[in-house]
Amino acid sequence: MHQNEPQKISARGFWSLFATQFQGAFSDNVLQKLVIFMFLDMNISLAEKHKISEYVGMLFSLPFILFSMYGGFMADRFSKRTVTIAVKIFEIAVMLFACAGLAWQSQEILLAGIFCMGVHSAFFGPSKYGLLPELLPDVKLSWGNGVLELGTFAAIILGTASAACLHAFFSDKEIWSGLILITLAAAGLATSMGITRVPAADPARKFRINPIGDLFAQLNLVRKDRILSLAFLGNTYFNFLGALLFLNMFFYGKYVLHVGDIQIGCLSIALAMGIGVGSVVAGYASDGKIEYGLVPYGAFGLSIISVLLAIHGLSLNAVLALLALLGFAGGFFIVPVSAILQRQPEPSKRGGVLAAANLLSFVGIFLASGAYYVLADVFNMSPLQVFLFGGILTFLGAILVLVLSPNSLVRAFLWLVTHTLYRLRVEGLENFPRRGGVLLIANHVSFVDWLLLMAAADRPVRILMGKEYYDKPWVKPFARVPRVIPIPPEIRPREVIQALRECGRVIQEGDVVCIFAEGGLTRTGEMQPFRRGFEHMMKGAVSETNPSSIPPVIVPAALVGLWGSIFSFEGGKFLWKKPPQFPRPITVRFGSPLPPSSTPEEVQAAVERLMT
Repeated sequence: MHQNEPQKISARGFWSLFATQFQGAFSDNVLQKLVIFMFLDMNISLAEKHKISEYVGMLFSLPFILFSMYGGFMADRFSKRTVTIAVKIFEIAVMLFACAGLAWQSQEILLAGIFCMGVHSAFFGPSKYGLLPELLPDVKLSWGNGVLELGTFAAIILGTASAACLHAFFSDKEIWSGLILITLAAAGLATSMGITRVPAADPARKFRINPIGDLFAQLNLVRKDRILSLAFLGNTYFNFLGALLFLNMFFYGKYVLHVGDIQIGCLSIALAMGIGVGSVVAGYASDGKIEYGLVPYGAFGLSIISVLLAIHGLSLNAVLALLALLGFAGGFFIVPVSAILQRQPEPSKRGGVLAAANLLSFVGIFLASGAYYVLADVFNMSPLQVFLFGGILTFLGAILVLVLSPNSLVRAFLWLVTHTLYRLRVEGLENFPRRGGVLLIANHVSFVDWLLLMAAADRPVRILMGKEYYDKPWVKPFARVPRVIPIPPEIRPREVIQALRECGRVIQEGDVVCIFAEGGLTRTGEMQPFRRGFEHMMKGAVSETNPSSIPPVIVPAALVGLWGSIFSFEGGKFLWKKPPQFPRPITVRFGSPLPPSSTPEEVQAAVERLMT
C-alpha cells in the first residue's frame, strides 16, 4: 500500500455501499422499463414506439457524457459518502417527479425523469467506485469489485422482471408503481447513511466549468501511467463490445433463433447472470490482489465464444449456455480492469480519473450504436456475422494488449501454474508498497522461486539472473518479457558492482527488483548467510533519489513449503522426484518494509522470522 495512505477496513460500510448501489441500479431499470411498457401500450404507431424506446436509452446515457467530470470533481472535493447521500436525496426528488408522470401518463415528464436518473447515476459513479479502495483493504479490492458487479447485474435482471410485474398489476394505476419507487429511493438514502465516513481526497481542488478541458487534463494524467492507460482502453472497449453484442442479441433472437420476446429476455438474463457470476469468481481467483493475468483469459474467452455464436443452426439452449459463458469471460476481463482504475491513481486524483473512465465508457456505448448501424445497414451483415466481427475484433485487441503489455501474458501463465501445479497462499501482501522502488529479498529454495514471487506480488517484479543462464538461447526470449536483469559472474567483480548500481538506478525509478541474497540455491534446506552485494544497489538508489519521490525500501519475503518439491535439491538431485503432494501447497510471506540502509544480517533476521 502507499506509505502515506492508511488501509481502511469496513465490512459494514462496504455492504451499505453494496445495498445503495443495488437499489439505485434496480430502480433505474424499473423506471426505464416501466416507461417503455407504458409507451408500448399507447395508441401510437410502431415507428413512434421504436423512437421513444431509443429516446429512453439516449436520455439515460447522455448525462454520463455531460456530467461525469462534474461527478469526479465532487468525488475528490468532498467526502464520497457525503456525495452519495446527496445523490440519494436527489433521487427521491426525481422519483416524486416521475411518480407524477406515471400518474398523468405524461410522456414529457417521464422522459425528463429518465434524464434526471441518468444525472443521478453520472454523479454517483465516481464516488461509488472511488469508495471501494477507501472501504476495503487492497487484498479485498478485486473481491469487492466482483461482488459489486454481481449485485449490479442482479439488480438489472430483477429490475427488468419487476417492471413487467408492476406494469401488469398496476396497468391502470401507475401511481402505485411511482410510490414504490419513492419508497425504494428512501431506502437507498437510509442504506447510504451506513457507509463509513471518509475524508475528502482533495478539499482544495478547483472547479472547472469546462468538462472537456477537465477530461483532457485527466487523460493527460492517465497517459503518463502505462498500466492505467491500458485499463482505460480495456474499460472503454468492454463497454463498446457489450453494447454492440447486446444490441445484436435482440435481432439474433428474432431473425436467427425465431423466438418471442420472453425468450429474447432470457438471452439477456443469461448474459447478465454470466457477467455477475464471472465477476465474483474473478474476485476470488485474484487471491487477494489485482490479478491482471486474468485479463487475457477474459479477452480470448470473449473472442472464442463470440465466434462460436456465429455458428448457424444453434439451438436456444446452446445459445443460452454460450451467452452465459460469454458473460462469465466478460467478468474475468472487467474485474481486474475496474480494480486497476480504482487503485492505480493517486487518492487525491481518483475521483477525476474514475469520472473520465465513466465518461469514456459511455462514449464506447454510443459508438457501439453507430458501429451497429454501419455493420447491419451499410455492410448488410447478419446477426451471425456481427457476432463473428465482434469475436475477431476482440481477438485482435487481445493480441494488441499483449504486445503493448507483455507482462500480462506472464501473469496469465503464472496464474495458471499457481492454480494447477501449486496451491499458492500469499500472506502480508499489505506490506508490499503500491508505489516506489522496492528491493525484494527472499530465501532461495528452488528453481521456480522467482516465478512464485512474481505470482504472489501484484506489481511487476524484475529478477536478477546470472548472465550465463540468461544468454542461453532457450532462456533469453522468455526472460526478456518480464525484463529479467542479467548479472555477470563473480569472477568479474568490477562488472558485477556496475550491474548492481544499475539495479539501484532501476529501483530509484520505481521498479521492483528481486534478488536471492544467499548467492545460490540451498543444498540442505537451511538458509545460507546473506551476501553484501545488495548494499551497492541501495546506495545507488538512495544517493540518486529525488527528494520529492517515494524513497525506496527493502521488503523481506519467505518462501515456505518448497523444500522437497521437484525443483528443490532435496535428495541430492534436481528434478526426477515424485512430488509428495499435488498440487503442492506453498506460502509466500511478505514482511514489513525495511529501510534502505539495512544490513544483510538485519534482512536475513527478518526473512528468518517470516519462515517460522
